[in-house]
Amino acid sequence: MSNNDEGEDINYKLLFKIIIVGESCVGKSNIISRYLTGEFDPNIASTLGAELSNKYLKIKDISTKLQIWDTAGQERYHAIVSSYFKGAHGCFIVYDITKDQTFEKVEEWYQRVKENSNKDVSFILVGNKCDLENDRTITKEKGEEKAKNLNCPFFETSALSEVNIKEIFNAMLENIYEKNGNELIEENDEERRLSALSEKAIEITPNTKEKEEKKGCC
Repeated sequence: MSNNDEGEDINYKLLFKIIIVGESCVGKSNIISRYLTGEFDPNIASTLGAELSNKYLKIKDISTKLQIWDTAGQERYHAIVSSYFKGAHGCFIVYDITKDQTFEKVEEWYQRVKENSNKDVSFILVGNKCDLENDRTITKEKGEEKAKNLNCPFFETSALSEVNIKEIFNAMLENIYEKNGNELIEENDEERRLSALSEKAIEITPNTKEKEEKKGCC
């Protein structure tokens, strides 16, 4: 598998939709930023609703488009965010290893995604901010046990220190390909073209929502 960005190409053979969910300020946006650009911003703004990023890469020498939807964790956005779960092939559920309440909400996020996405969506549980070992309140063993109960892989990550960021995406892509690869390769060319045009419209639509004060979500 190659993670090199291949540039914009509507002739991709595979389209993977991945969503990243979890409570506010667990570091979802910086996980995505690290993966896509290698950058980390300690003052990154909280996501309002959902934000789309695209990456073009090769999976087993097959041209692939990766859609990554960064979703808001605030409760007031839950109804809006759930609408973005439809059609998802993969989901990262992220919690902060230093905040018990974010871990306690993991199963709620799991159920919300299960109710609003594909029946065979692939899950990975992610305990973020493992660089803050001295502030840890959730042991790695608790994370592993939770993932076992949800029947999904588990990783601890650090967007700040760039620990296991590429690894969680590689694992997710492998899981999705094993479940859906052959079926998605047969996707109609016209459907891909219309999908690409639709996403372009989404990306250039001005954000008319009121800006919120930036918070340190790392």
